[in-house]
Amino acid sequence: MKDKKLTMIKYVFEIIFIIFMSFMYYLSQPVVTPKILYIPKGSIHQIISHLQSEKYDVGKLDILLLRFIGSPQHGWINMNTNINTKADFLYKLTTAKAALQNVTLIPGETTYIFLNQLANNLKLDREKLQKEFGAQSNIQEGVIVPDTYKIPKGISERALIALLLKSSHKRMKNLSMKFFGTYNEKKWFRYVAIASIIQKESANASEMPLVSSVIHNRLKKCIKLQMDGALNYGPYSHMKVTAQRIKNDKSLYNTYVHYGIPSMPVCNVSMEAIKAAIFPANTNYLYFMKSKNGTHDFSCNYSTHLRNIRRATK
Repeated sequence: MKDKKLTMIKYVFEIIFIIFMSFMYYLSQPVVTPKILYIPKGSIHQIISHLQSEKYDVGKLDILLLRFIGSPQHGWINMNTNINTKADFLYKLTTAKAALQNVTLIPGETTYIFLNQLANNLKLDREKLQKEFGAQSNIQEGVIVPDTYKIPKGISERALIALLLKSSHKRMKNLSMKFFGTYNEKKWFRYVAIASIIQKESANASEMPLVSSVIHNRLKKCIKLQMDGALNYGPYSHMKVTAQRIKNDKSLYNTYVHYGIPSMPVCNVSMEAIKAAIFPANTNYLYFMKSKNGTHDFSCNYSTHLRNIRRATK
């Protein structure tokens, strides 16, 4: 009887040992993720389901383990390396946080310049950023909403572009739903293209509806826009537009050569510029000229416009 009891105890310990070793083996298995990982808000079950949908090696057992370890944080998590053991991975989910850095896209800036800024400020590869932007966005300008973004240090080029595009698309779609009750990408980005010229030409937000009225009035009368700001595209964002440039530029942005609105926005635009593009002021203005104080003088006829030019250049 005694031998039988000892045999049973030995058997139980062997089972416990096997379970323990299996458990340790499981915790030692590698989990491959980006160094900077995004965790959405939600329950432990929802977070594990999200990680599974992203093809990370997690499962139901991890839900149980996290109930003992603690609740995962939400937001950007710094995993430090691309490969962690399961134990380290679960622990970092509950304790680690990525350091954030503010990056500001100002209204009127081009994506070309902004990608340069991101590469310099976040120590990222400029060519990879351009490649990811081209792969993830079918529209190559005007798709990022100007704002101050909190960017996790160490984020990959792919994740950064995805973050900026997702946030911007959501805001643009919400604004379109507010104004039109629907979101039509082609229609929306025609307004963004108009807004981008308004953004480049206006001295301030209060002028935007007036500049918009000039654009709309010229379009109705089939008059070329002839606006310098349209030529501040891409790498030319901050360059003065000269007569030589107007003569030689063969791009779609040269509104001295082409009629109508460029088929692509000139730059990234503010919500105020989009509102002005959709709701122009009710005027008969066809011209405007920058005055000496930096704002613009608007006029309905060419003779007044010439007088404004003489006054500004006197």
